[in-house]
Amino acid sequence: MIVTYPFSAVVGLADLKLALVLNAVSPRVGGVLVRGEKGTAKSTIVRALAAQLPAVDVVPGCRFACDPGAPDSECPDGPHEPGAGGVSRPAVLVELPVGASEDRLAGSLDVERALTEGVKAFEPGLLAAAHRGVLYVDEVNLLHDHLVDLLLDAAALGRCYVERESVSVRHAARFLLVGTMNPEEGELRPQLLDRFGLTVEVKASRDPEERAEVIRRRLAFDADAEAFAARWAEEESALADRIAGARARVPGVRLPDARLRQIATVCAAFEVDGLRADLVTANAALAHAAWQGRDTVTTEDVRAAARLSLPHRRRRDPFDAPGLDEALLDELLERTSQDDGPGDGGPDGEGPAGPPPGGSDGPPSGGTDGSEPPPPSKGNGGPLSGSPEDAGEAPGTPARDGRLDDERPDDGQADSGLPDDGRPDAGGTGVRVAAAGAPHRVPLLEVPGIGEGAAGRRSRSRTRHGRGTGARRPSGQLRDLHVTATMLAAAPHQRGRGRTGPGLVLRADDLREVVREGREGNLVLFVVDASGSMAARKRMSAVKAAVLSLLLDAYQRRDKVGLITFRGAGAEVALPPTSSVEAGAARLRSLPTGGRTPLAAGLMRAADVLRVERLRDPARRPLLVLVTDGRVTAGGDVDPAASLLEGTACVVVDCESGPVRLGLAVRLASRLRARLVSLDALAELGGLVRDYRKAV
Repeated sequence: MIVTYPFSAVVGLADLKLALVLNAVSPRVGGVLVRGEKGTAKSTIVRALAAQLPAVDVVPGCRFACDPGAPDSECPDGPHEPGAGGVSRPAVLVELPVGASEDRLAGSLDVERALTEGVKAFEPGLLAAAHRGVLYVDEVNLLHDHLVDLLLDAAALGRCYVERESVSVRHAARFLLVGTMNPEEGELRPQLLDRFGLTVEVKASRDPEERAEVIRRRLAFDADAEAFAARWAEEESALADRIAGARARVPGVRLPDARLRQIATVCAAFEVDGLRADLVTANAALAHAAWQGRDTVTTEDVRAAARLSLPHRRRRDPFDAPGLDEALLDELLERTSQDDGPGDGGPDGEGPAGPPPGGSDGPPSGGTDGSEPPPPSKGNGGPLSGSPEDAGEAPGTPARDGRLDDERPDDGQADSGLPDDGRPDAGGTGVRVAAAGAPHRVPLLEVPGIGEGAAGRRSRSRTRHGRGTGARRPSGQLRDLHVTATMLAAAPHQRGRGRTGPGLVLRADDLREVVREGREGNLVLFVVDASGSMAARKRMSAVKAAVLSLLLDAYQRRDKVGLITFRGAGAEVALPPTSSVEAGAARLRSLPTGGRTPLAAGLMRAADVLRVERLRDPARRPLLVLVTDGRVTAGGDVDPAASLLEGTACVVVDCESGPVRLGLAVRLASRLRARLVSLDALAELGGLVRDYRKAV
């Protein structure tokens, strides 16, 4: 028997405990998204939640967990008689693996029965198993888009629709959706992000005593899990009783009009999209009041609910860090509370109805139990917030001492030669950096040909998760059986093969696999000249804007974007290949400029990065975007370095300016067999890549 780590034994994580408990009290809250760094017990506490959920009554033998009091009229195992006897079972926790197939999630034709008995039968998927339970997705941000689409449909409709291979089935699929993710590995699509009712940001404690207690308990659990669970059995039982009592109390909790207006005011002030935030906040406030033993929602309940339901909904774009300005939240709540009349349930009306049942050692409510509230966030700025002057720079200012920037010493304190935003880099070295221009819409970037890379939304690709376009005989190991085509291939030969029963007589030559075509994700690698020549600040401001725009586009298309800069004596990877827009924005905030131009070093570093990425992800095709004026003032000959990039799709952006032009970038583009464009066309890179096929 597998013993789960006790929910009550988890140290700290008050907000996460509260969010999970509120969903256990009222499934209408809509699930929890747990964001956090590695090793913060995200998966441990989510798995421990299932043991605290009340048991459910199900129709005996029903694979779709129908409620005997109100069975699903469209249940494939039905019809069931309403009011018939049921059996009680614990609430289930169903885990959706990141690499699961569409058939495994939604269900499909029962291939074994179809081939052996000749009957059409439906085999339920994970959505059916999770009905009236918990669907848990670890690393939900890495889930394939086709699975995300299925989850969105099921979460929105409360039903799963299966239309494939001559099977047409629909069944109820109402579940508590819980996901965990590490933001460093990429963000969620906005549609899926909005489907989570609450979100919690978790970080490891910096308190040595608390960290020591975490280690102490974990070692004790690993040494003897059953004995450890027995020591926490009393707390677990009390918590389960308190959840059950709060769940029974929820229908009787009253939401006064004053609190309803308060919720609407807060959601409108934070400019969240749609009305789902208002509904989630209201349901969470009702659940919080029931959890605290109250029969009327108060301002404290609204505050606790808003802290969990609004942070992920107020992001205007992926560059905004999730968070909530709690100072503004308190100001709004205080302002609206002052207008409450007698009996409105405000702070001076109805207060808490005594201590909550089950004792005072349950999960804290995030500030309502006297604990220190989290510090306010920095508002709507996100990692790229700044003054309006940060949006761009006026180009063309000459060097301050009359010399070319390439002739100035590169001592680590090189100046860009142009006015900037006045802020040093993040390292505090005092180096002036170019501010990024505002991100702009980027046309579709497509790598020529048809690849076989990871599923994405950019270039054409043969992929296992695309739409089926036909069937073929497998050339190797059969991985994706086309059931209908296989049966059609075998059908004409049944009499000749002596078939006498209902099952089909199959041979290896009858097997067919699905031919699929979809879209793949690519790696767009920028190699940028950050030296002091040719108005480096103008170039860096435009390049930063383009890279940030591509990061936003990559977030939507599931791509990777990287950035290499070269200046002074060498090149560095300023942004390792990533699909995390937050990590990318943070790295791009400060890129110093100045010094000489080691072009060969930049090309060699690009070759190294691409070589490593091919080992990590051999199917992902790269596109190299080289931004330079072609000048070489350090680092040796370019030809040997350029030879390392043969066969890589390249675009050279020529930054040369002024009345006298040497045409060095033209020669470089010819050497790389790349398309050559000017810096002014940087915002139109989508057209460049589409023209790449013509250029080569």
